[in-house]
Amino acid sequence: MKHRTIRGTIQYTSKKPERLDQERGREYFSITQQADGIRVLNAHCEIDDEPNVIRDVVLSLRPDASPIDCSVRLTVGDRYEGSGWMRFAKDYVECESHNQRDGRITQKVDIDAPIKWLQAHPIVGDALLMKIYDLSQGPGKTFFSDIFLTSPDHRGATGPLLFKTGFGIRYVGEENITVKAGTFLARHFQLVDTAGNLPEEHPPYNLWCTADEDYLFLKAGVDGYMQTHYELVDYQIVEGGL
Repeated sequence: MKHRTIRGTIQYTSKKPERLDQERGREYFSITQQADGIRVLNAHCEIDDEPNVIRDVVLSLRPDASPIDCSVRLTVGDRYEGSGWMRFAKDYVECESHNQRDGRITQKVDIDAPIKWLQAHPIVGDALLMKIYDLSQGPGKTFFSDIFLTSPDHRGATGPLLFKTGFGIRYVGEENITVKAGTFLARHFQLVDTAGNLPEEHPPYNLWCTADEDYLFLKAGVDGYMQTHYELVDYQIVEGGL
C-alpha cells in the first residue's frame, strides 16, 4: 500500500455578537497515512486575536491515534515563545523544550500504560482525538484520564511542555452536515468533564468529523467566553505522493 495524504484549510471565525462570523485565524494542515499505518500530521496554525499566536506542529500517531513523537514551535505576540520535542515510550514520556517563562526544560514522566493522546492544539487534531472513543458502544460518554497536553492554555499559547490531564468524550451520533468544503456524513462528538483537570474549565465544545476512518475535521464550535467557530473550507486527497 502506498502512502496517502489529505491536505486542507480550516477557517477560524468568531461567534461573539460584535464580531459575528469575522475571521479570527486559519490553519493549514496535511495528514499523511504511511504504508505502515502511521499517520503524520503537519499543522500551521494562526490566531489573530491579541496577543496573536503562530504554532507549527508535527505529530506522528499510531493507527489507534496514540502518539509516537511530536515537535512544536510557538510564537505569541509576534515574539518567540518556545519550542519542544516529545517522545512517547512504553513506560515513560519525555520532553526537551525551551520557553520564555521557564527557560530550558527536561521532563521524564513514568507511565503505567501507553498514553492514548497528545493534544498539541491544532484544530484538525481534535477530530483525530475522537478515534480513541469506542464506537462499538454507540452514543454515550467515556472519560479518559491518560491524556497529555503541550499547553494547558485553551489557545495553546504557553510552553510547550508536558501537562497531564483527563476529560470526557461524548459521542452524539451520525448526521449529514454541510460546510464550505462540501456535504458529508458526519460523526458528532462533544468534549466534556474538563472541570478540575485544567487550570480553567474549558467551555462546551462540539465537533463534527467525517464518518469514516479518516476522522477528517469538518466543523467545531466552542461556547462560553470563547464563542469561536472552526470550519473546513477546502481539502484534497493525494494518493501515493505527488
